[in-house]
Formats: sequence, structure tokens, C-alpha cells
Amino acid sequence: MIVSTPGRICLFGEHQDYLGLPVIAAAISRRIQIEATQTLKTGFRLNLPDIGQSIDISFDGTPLPYPQIRDYFRSAVNVLLREGFTFSQGIEGEVHGNIPINSGTSSSSALLVTWLNVLTQLADTPRQLSQEKLAELAYIAEVLEFGEPGGMMDHYSTAVGHVIYLESQPKIHLEKLNPALGTFVLGDSQEPKDTIGILKRVKFGMLDIVARLKAISPTFSLFDSEITEVAEFKDILSKDDYILLKGNIENRDILRDALTVLRSPASLDHVRFGQLLTNHQTNLREAQRISTPKIDRMLDAALNTGALGGKINGSGGGGCMFVYAPNEPEKVAEAIEREGGKAYVITADAGTTIES
Repeated sequence: MIVSTPGRICLFGEHQDYLGLPVIAAAISRRIQIEATQTLKTGFRLNLPDIGQSIDISFDGTPLPYPQIRDYFRSAVNVLLREGFTFSQGIEGEVHGNIPINSGTSSSSALLVTWLNVLTQLADTPRQLSQEKLAELAYIAEVLEFGEPGGMMDHYSTAVGHVIYLESQPKIHLEKLNPALGTFVLGDSQEPKDTIGILKRVKFGMLDIVARLKAISPTFSLFDSEITEVAEFKDILSKDDYILLKGNIENRDILRDALTVLRSPASLDHVRFGQLLTNHQTNLREAQRISTPKIDRMLDAALNTGALGGKINGSGGGGCMFVYAPNEPEKVAEAIEREGGKAYVITADAGTTIES
């Protein structure tokens, strides 16, 4: 059988999901694929020629140990064992993909969702799980199983596909959006991300700010407090903390404006959509400080060539950016590559799919 799953871009809500705030994300037309079959020899064997690796996991029917952290091939099996799946036969296959790796486009989550989809189909008693259930299990296998700090956006956006609005607090709420979007251009800066350093500053710094403010003003809330209320804390917080708080509240409000645009029953306001992406990027660059000079140059070049808006994608400090370019995306891609990026013309795409 062949199963594939897309990568994703975060349209709105970057660095918001782990604070419990909603996100809007889109699956993209670059995918991970696993071609697999059952074998009489027990265990799980996968060849990964794109990265020159292979996986060989012995299995006796009991939960697998984790020889290393983030061992998602084993954690997926363990999560499914707890769901009642059994694997008395072996599974072997090959993995291919064209999602940029370690660049903020969720290649790891796409691989995990694909592997879970394969396992559920090649188990002793196959079951076709919904895309939403596969997303839930992928979140458990990647985040909860290893005590990681990530949110749910990657798993739901890659599993469900197209454009989604996702709330994780106070409970999971998923809305599938159907805007008439044109093409995007994804640009890989080919700079390594500083995920750990950025999360330490941006995530835990923000959580510390919220805790301090709630001690002073118990009614303060990232969900409900208006941007006008933030000024009350200007003399309490350091300059950097105040800018970070203000940027997060503004990004929350930008997402709400974007949701109205994307829900519009009339034709999509492409210019407004692009401008909101750029507004989001302004905060990510100046408040969260996750952009880089190279990514800023790539964005400027794309906007000067006709893109309607864009932003950095993922944790930041490197990795990818993208722009909304419904007109002449190839010219926009050329402009990004002139600044040293690797560009891909992409569209919103379907979620995890059994292809054959």
C-alpha cells in the first residue's frame, strides 16, 4: 500500500498554539510517502533513501523501549498497542518525501501521521481511522509520549489537510475552512533553526510574563484582554517583555481578522489576506524576534516582485518563509532564489491519503 501526508505552513497564530491560543494553518503540496507491505518476518523495517538511513525494529508483541528520545517510529507502535491494535506479522517499506527537512514545514509530523496511517491499515485487524483521530494519536506519539513542549497544529494540519482553524483550549475545536486561495511560494533559507533557544526566550518568556501579570491583575487573559489594556503594564514590564506581550496580543487579533476574511462567503479578499500575513510577520520580526536578515531579504524580494504578503514559518531563527503569490508565482520564486533561498511554488493540499 502507499500512503502520503502533506507538510504544512502556519498562516496565522505562529508561536501562539503553545500558549493555548488558536491557529490557522494550511497543508501544502509537498508530501511524505510510505510504500509498505506485510511480511512473515515480525518487526518493522523501513528504508529511508532520501536521508541515507534505515530502520529495523524487532517486535515481540509487547511495548517497545525507546533507545533514543523522539523515536517516533516506535512511539507510534506503542500508541496503537494501547488503542488495541496488534501486529503478529511484520511490516516493511520505503519512505520518500519532498518536504524541506528541519525547516519548519512539519516534515516529522507528516512522517509520523503517514506511519500511523500505514500501521492501522497493515495491523492484524485493520481499521480506517478518521483524519482527526490520526492527528490526535500523532500528537500523543510525538509530544505527550516524550514530554515535548509542542502544540497540536502540526498534527491536525497535516492529517486533516487544506486550511484549518484549530483551538486547543479549553477543548479541541477544529473548523475546516474552504477559501479560494491561489498559489504560495515557499522559500527555504537553508539556515539551521534555533528552535530550543527561541522557545526558551519566546515561549517560556511569555509564560513568565503572563504569570507575573495575573499575580498583579487576576483578570488579565491572553484570550480576552484588549490591546488597549496592555498599556497599563508598560511601567511594570521591561521594554523587551512589554514588546513581546503587545506582539502576542496583536497577533491574536490579526488571526481573528484573518478568520473573518477566510470565512467570507463572497470571493476571498486576496490583498487583505496578504496584508494580514505581512502584519503578522512584522510582530514576529520585531516582538518575537524570530526572523533573520536573510529571511527578511527573501520576503522583501518576493513582495517587490508581486507577492501580496508573507511571513516566516515555524519556530524561526532560520528555516522557511512563505509568501502569498496568486499572480506569477514563478517570478516570485526566482526573486527568492536570487537572495539565496530554495523556492517551491505550492498550493493548499489534501490531508493524509491512502493512495493505493
